[in-house]
Amino acid sequence: SVHLVDFLLSKEVNLRAIYAPEHGYKGTVERGEYIESSTDSITGVPVFSIYGRTRKPSPEMLQGIDVMLFDIQDIGVRFFTVVSTMHNVMEACAENNIPFILLDRPNPLGYYVDGPVMQAGFTNFIGMHRVPVVHGLTLGEFATMINGEGWLKDSVQCELEVVEVKNYTHD
Repeated sequence: SVHLVDFLLSKEVNLRAIYAPEHGYKGTVERGEYIESSTDSITGVPVFSIYGRTRKPSPEMLQGIDVMLFDIQDIGVRFFTVVSTMHNVMEACAENNIPFILLDRPNPLGYYVDGPVMQAGFTNFIGMHRVPVVHGLTLGEFATMINGEGWLKDSVQCELEVVEVKNYTHD
């Protein structure tokens, strides 16, 4: 398989920046370990940490960005930081008028929903949303819910496009 960064560069996409969530953009960093901003040694593309001092792209990090492409596999549980990272990136895109394109992926747990709903007053980065522990959504469905429920700061709306997986069902 080819990493998305390598694929985009092979298609001569003008990749202006990479945003590194928990585990790094290649998934090689241990859980909970902060990511430092850097430059990718192979591609020369700036890598901005969104799992360290900041967890949301700043306007400076978004300079020159025409569109944000988001492609991360979620595992379908509230406490995995992918959903929180997606929320923060959607919010930054909404605030900076940058379209957000999400490449949806299957939820490995299908439609399974279980566990208590996060209680108000207990939300944090590993539990931002009042949803059950096992939420039963793909990231595309979750992003649509974040927008539709007005969960971004000040109820801003992100210009969202979800690229769905062909022939996918939760079954």
